[in-house]
Amino acid sequence: MSAPIYTVVIAGMGKRGMHHAAAFHADPRFRVVGLCDIVADKLPAAAAKLGNPRTGTDAAKMLADLRPDVFCFCTMPTLRYDFIKLGVEAGVRLIAYEKPMALSSDEARRIMALVRQARVKTVVSHQHRYGAHYATVKQLIDSGAIGRVHTVYGHATGWMMHMMTHMIDYARWYAGNAEAQWVFGQAAGRRKLADLHPSPDYVAGLIQFANGVQGIVQTGACSPDVPEVEAWWRKCRVGAQGTEGFAEVLTGGGWRAVTRNGLLGGSGNMNYDLDMPPYIADMAAWLDDDRKVHCCSGEEAYKGFEILCAIMRSAADRGQVRLPLDDGRNELAELDRCLAAAPLAMTPLPDNAKEYGPAK
Repeated sequence: MSAPIYTVVIAGMGKRGMHHAAAFHADPRFRVVGLCDIVADKLPAAAAKLGNPRTGTDAAKMLADLRPDVFCFCTMPTLRYDFIKLGVEAGVRLIAYEKPMALSSDEARRIMALVRQARVKTVVSHQHRYGAHYATVKQLIDSGAIGRVHTVYGHATGWMMHMMTHMIDYARWYAGNAEAQWVFGQAAGRRKLADLHPSPDYVAGLIQFANGVQGIVQTGACSPDVPEVEAWWRKCRVGAQGTEGFAEVLTGGGWRAVTRNGLLGGSGNMNYDLDMPPYIADMAAWLDDDRKVHCCSGEEAYKGFEILCAIMRSAADRGQVRLPLDDGRNELAELDRCLAAAPLAMTPLPDNAKEYGPAK
């Protein structure tokens, strides 16, 4: 008996939409049947590369008409709940979408309630897990080569809603996918709150995991630089320290480690051509078999996003925040009010567009 072919509708045909569309189109387990974007001029060229599926500017109508197995959308964060609701109403089996999964714990909780009740699988784009250099560091950690892990860390010069869930997801992965017990957080600067990915200019968090590991995460203008890497969106460092060494990955600069066997290292870079195919293939595996849960599942993404929301709450409330959270709030709005009411107690944040990303 031949394996089923799953149909896919994709909304948002910018750069990330095309990455997803190309990977779905190249995988024989999927067939792209619809492309949607509010800018109609993008669609003819995209469709020509993807088997000439149906195109349109109305995602709701396309989903209602085509009833695909998979709905993938790559849009700005303001549309998360609304688009997930469209997919659920169309009866899709799996929804794949970009990080961050939401803009508040309130929205994230509503998303999870919706998809859990409908029994719809979700996958969130923390696809760097599929990078060979990320995986090598994970393998070293799991092998015991750096001893017992006591600290994990992740930092990026990109701002919070672009980068923080990546940092938390991979640091938590290196900590054995442990549950978080509590966090402390701090934040400063309000300029990036007006961005399409609204964020304080700088955010830092200390995470205590249930297995005894502590995590340290930072994003934004005052985060440590990654001088080995040029492009700001690849200036990410994630790693683990153990009792006998350390291992870390640079998104745009390979990996390195000090282990009981000496100094190790290797190449590696963010490469969608290599990372996206297995990320997409594992969606087919999960659709085939409920036991083969995708490593970037919405349930795992929610745990990381809840940590991020707790960090924001801690920065606004000035205290320890325990997990799991027992309610939903709009943490960005609360943090904005807190930052507006207090003087900026730090050096003025830099305007280096090359290093810290373009202003939106």
